[in-house]
Amino acid sequence: MINNGSTLPQPNPDFNPPSWQARLRALAERHPRLAHTLTLFGIATVALLCVALTMLVLAFNSFTATLPSPDRLANFLPPQSTKIFDRRGELLFEVFDSHGGRRTNVPIEKIPAALKNATITTEDQTFYSNIGVDFVGIARAIYNLIRYGRPAGGGSTITQQLVKTTLLSPEQTIERKVREAFLAYEITRRYSKDKILELYLNTIFYGNLAYGVQAAADAYFDKDVQDLSLAQAALLAGLPQAPALYDPCVDADAALDRTRTVLNLMVAARVISREESARAAAEIFAEVNSDAFARRCQITASIQAPHFVAYVRQLLEEQYGSDVVYKAGLQVTTSLDLDIQKVAEDEARKQVALLQSQKVTNASVVVLDPRAGEILALLGSVDFFDKKIDGQVNVALRLRQPGSSIKPINYVAAFEKGWTPATVLADVTTIFPIKGQPDYVPHNYDQREHGLTPIRVALASSFNIPAVKTLQFVTVPTMIETAKRFGITTFRDASNYGLALTLGGGEVKLLELTGAYAAFANNGARFAPSPFLKITDAAGKVLYDVKANPPRAERPVDPRYAYQITSILSDVSARAPAFGTAGALRLSRTAAVKTGTTDDFRDNWTIGFAPNLAVGVWVGNSNNAEMEHISGITGAGPIWHNIMERILAGTPALDFKRPDGLVDVEICNESGLLPTENCPRESRRVEIFLAERAPKEKDNVWQKLKIDKTNGMLGNAGCPPENVEEKIFAVYPPEARQWAIDHNIPQPPTDVSPNCPDPILLANKPSLDVATPREGEILRGEIEIRGTVRLPDFDRYTIQIGPGNDPRDWILLTTGRNTVQNNVLARWDTRRFADGAYTIRLEMFDRAGKSFAGRVHVAVANTPTITPRPQPTATRTNTPAPTATRTLTPLPTFTLTASPTRTISATTFPSATVTRSATLPPTATIPPPTITLAPTATISPTLAPTATASPTIAPTSTATPPASPTATPSPTRTISPTVTRTPTP
Repeated sequence: MINNGSTLPQPNPDFNPPSWQARLRALAERHPRLAHTLTLFGIATVALLCVALTMLVLAFNSFTATLPSPDRLANFLPPQSTKIFDRRGELLFEVFDSHGGRRTNVPIEKIPAALKNATITTEDQTFYSNIGVDFVGIARAIYNLIRYGRPAGGGSTITQQLVKTTLLSPEQTIERKVREAFLAYEITRRYSKDKILELYLNTIFYGNLAYGVQAAADAYFDKDVQDLSLAQAALLAGLPQAPALYDPCVDADAALDRTRTVLNLMVAARVISREESARAAAEIFAEVNSDAFARRCQITASIQAPHFVAYVRQLLEEQYGSDVVYKAGLQVTTSLDLDIQKVAEDEARKQVALLQSQKVTNASVVVLDPRAGEILALLGSVDFFDKKIDGQVNVALRLRQPGSSIKPINYVAAFEKGWTPATVLADVTTIFPIKGQPDYVPHNYDQREHGLTPIRVALASSFNIPAVKTLQFVTVPTMIETAKRFGITTFRDASNYGLALTLGGGEVKLLELTGAYAAFANNGARFAPSPFLKITDAAGKVLYDVKANPPRAERPVDPRYAYQITSILSDVSARAPAFGTAGALRLSRTAAVKTGTTDDFRDNWTIGFAPNLAVGVWVGNSNNAEMEHISGITGAGPIWHNIMERILAGTPALDFKRPDGLVDVEICNESGLLPTENCPRESRRVEIFLAERAPKEKDNVWQKLKIDKTNGMLGNAGCPPENVEEKIFAVYPPEARQWAIDHNIPQPPTDVSPNCPDPILLANKPSLDVATPREGEILRGEIEIRGTVRLPDFDRYTIQIGPGNDPRDWILLTTGRNTVQNNVLARWDTRRFADGAYTIRLEMFDRAGKSFAGRVHVAVANTPTITPRPQPTATRTNTPAPTATRTLTPLPTFTLTASPTRTISATTFPSATVTRSATLPPTATIPPPTITLAPTATISPTLAPTATASPTIAPTSTATPPASPTATPSPTRTISPTVTRTPTP
């Protein structure tokens, strides 16, 4: 061998490695004990494998021995049909099994290639190459059965489907699926693929009593199977998977969608071209929507309550599978009351006939028993077989906009968040900004505003603006979550909706919305709408019995909130502002009702209930065309009214049961709060509240206000009493004030009269005053020193007594720690002091140490030798202050004077004059002192009646506040014996 430059050692070209047998013998020679052990282990393993194989063969033989023989296909007997009855046992429809209806066997040679190719492409694309079993499909079916309880999406081959419909029972178990696979494999071994396909096409069910391709071709197209076109073959090939769901006589749209799916599969499998698919799709669309096709459907199917029956068949297929429905001989007793169904059909057709001139062609009705959720009637359209109105469309299960009929869901969510039927909203035009979009400005249906409106009236009269404000409070996600609790499944992503959701901006199904109203009728206990009472199989075995296993009610809402909604919707007077007190919404007994109309007049609704009956009505056009100004009150309302009256005629009138935990409280209508004496009798009413949410606050709308008679402006406690009158106003909030004015509801003035200083401002300014004793008063015995001390950040006040008019020494009489408003400051026993002149010094301090002080001069005369002072005659002189520039002085200044004239110049209030009259004792006319509020000011008054003290006053700074009127106070105001304050802001 040539090395080729490699550095690795090269094997000897004559070297032959030992065989594995030689290596094994060498190992055994080196390790005899290990070889013995391995030999024993090998013998045991072979023995176990033989035993296991023997057991497996025996088990397989035992299992296959129980399988039906594939030869039974030739002798197969058709099973019994499924019958659907109303609640009283009257037959609505008979669903024939795959061998019990019309059927004509045809050989494979007469079946057109288009139908064979369409069927194979749709059901089993590997039909000609597989062994009769789809192992992936079996695994998927077993997984779904374990996880979901039924082998959905099993992906059975055509051979497996043939086995399932002819040789096996319809139960859905893993064992049946395995048996099906074994039989499919065995049949594939015994029969040719064409024979299997022939048996399948002659036994499969195509709906409408058509069993096998020949019966289907005759039923749907009135022709022999060999004459079917590609379009017709594609429609038939799509039916076996779910005949009720894709039935072109029941739901043309679903059938056409399924046909397009079949054609697309054929294009993908390169059986036909895309151009052939397009032509076939157009052809079948025209044929299915033709009058001739509708007549064929009507002749083929003899059926009562067709939309209801189709709905029942669909639910049965979903629950038990199509095989069970069409071959197991089910006996289905439904909740439908055929008499009630005929009433609904009759009233709907009469009303639609009356509205034809206003472009109305269709109506749908759902009737429920709220106490159990049973569907008593379901009308999908006024004529199931009328193609012109899309009669096959079941509007009760289609998405439509509900208009205002969705509002109770919004309001019950608001109740859960704390609002009540008495909560008041301002029904006035309101702008709702929306980020990135134009502002949203809703309007009421009547294009009017209604001012302050309690929720009771807003909901009963269906006002839109309050509803939008309510949703703004509730939030869209909360309303959607509430709707889900009430069984409305069609509101999904909250980001897809805005505030218009409460006005019908989201689509719902009539059946689901009527079910939500039924929960209100049943005090918040909701039963999902159901069409079944009892189901048995052919042998009489009970599969479902509502009496044996009654459904449990869900509780989407507190029964007290449900009762509040019911109370509102049954309140004729609350409904009157929009609908009057008579008409279609009022029955001969208690009933709750709500209408709904979309703003484009495409849908209108009326849904209402008594305690034992809920009826939902939709009126419009199945193709979504607009009507001519038909509302819920004029379109759906009369149907609802007549159905309710006819069904309930002759039955006892029932009242809605009131749950515990509610209380009746008298409120004032404009506020929803407890009435005061100002609330007029006609504005009072009784409302229903949860006991823990009954109002405790007093009404704040009806207010008694002071008005300055001289100018009609707003007054207050600072006004001169003789210029004030009190008036009662309904004080509307700012957003509704203009509405009140426009509707001749008097509103109080908003500006305060300049003659009336604001008491609140006064309360926040320093005030120091000795009311008694007055300047120059003669004192005897124990007296009270009364007055006012008020100061921001107040700390304390002191009262000192000093002999003479200008004392050098002071005696502390008391220290007070609280502010005082015209009350007792201290008590002074003058009998402990010698007769003579004294000065009372009042001083107050803030916490920073700043002080304000003032003095009053008096005389003590406890002995009989003291002669009282002469009594001057009291005269009243009032000199008004001139109008001047308004200024603000931080520290009020009081001037002490011992003369009969009391002058007070304050810098505390807006430009306004307050006159306060004082009654003087009959023995003397001496005005109270005037006090200068300045830090540590020294004031030296003279006791003589005509002398005026000349105090030294610290300079006073002034400031002009912004946006305030100006006025300059007069330097002095002389009043005898009345005190006048002219504050300067």
